[in-house]
Amino acid sequence: MKIISTLLAAVAVGGLCAGAAMAETTKLRIQTHYAPETVSGKLAGQFVDDVQTMSNGTIEIEMFYSSSVVKSVETFDAAASGILDCDMTGGAYQTGKNPAFQFVGDIMGGYTTPYQQLSWLYYGGGLEAAQQLYNKYGMQLIGWWVYGQESLASTKPIEGIKDLKDWKFRSPPGLETEIFASLGAKPVVMDFTEIFTALETGIIDGADASGIANNVGLGLYDIAKYTNFPGFHSMPSDHLACNKAKWDAMPDYQRRIISVAMQKLALQTALTFEKANAEAVAELKAKGVEVSAWSDEDLTAFRAAAQAAWEGWAEKTPEARALVDSHKKYLETLGLLVQQ
Repeated sequence: MKIISTLLAAVAVGGLCAGAAMAETTKLRIQTHYAPETVSGKLAGQFVDDVQTMSNGTIEIEMFYSSSVVKSVETFDAAASGILDCDMTGGAYQTGKNPAFQFVGDIMGGYTTPYQQLSWLYYGGGLEAAQQLYNKYGMQLIGWWVYGQESLASTKPIEGIKDLKDWKFRSPPGLETEIFASLGAKPVVMDFTEIFTALETGIIDGADASGIANNVGLGLYDIAKYTNFPGFHSMPSDHLACNKAKWDAMPDYQRRIISVAMQKLALQTALTFEKANAEAVAELKAKGVEVSAWSDEDLTAFRAAAQAAWEGWAEKTPEARALVDSHKKYLETLGLLVQQ
């Protein structure tokens, strides 16, 4: 009997091992616009390692960096159609599809820190509101990673609202051009890759490029000797969004692992860039670059202009209206809503 019991136990253990080995493996193809050697690219690599390790290999991720499969703006559709499985770029690339994506991609003149913006997503009803938008296009929003407020680069002083008059600067298309134009600036829409040459040749006076640490890395302050910090105008949210059918087919534990790993990535990103930006500011000041902190009055004036511009966009689609209303409700809770 003892021999039989031992054999039965061995069979049971063997069955458990076989079951574990046969556990369904999920393979995900994800594209990000970041290069692997950048800070954000390295953080994305850590996310991949976290997911694969925590899932004990039942989730395998193939990460395509530097938009190597399709263009950055095409990543969302590539995931929705099954060419890829997930998009790790940002919602702001999809405003041509629906203006509502502006308010999950770059909520200009809204939150002042990544933590406030993430708080809206996870505790202010944001994820539920945004999910309706993403689901409409066959995608599931998993989470955000927000690197913080962007700073401007300028060849002229940029100390406050008054300095925006006739200030010609590189701007991405859309909402930002409307906001800055209403404040007297002259936004010029051009590709990110053209910024350095345009500054060097005087075609523009300044640029909205990225956070101050990234701007240093791009070499913008070798030409533009004026900047602002802390930033105030733009805080892009990079997202992880996956093909909804692919996401729904995954086991609950795998979805939980990816969601938790995404929240870790969000915290790591915010903390990493908080340190990197502070170091960049010290470096720039030592090199004689003028770093200006805008007054509370000027910051309020910018937020007022931005939040007024939101209303025009909110009227474009029901999804945009829902997201703007959600943000305004939460911003009022935080004391950041400017009464018009």
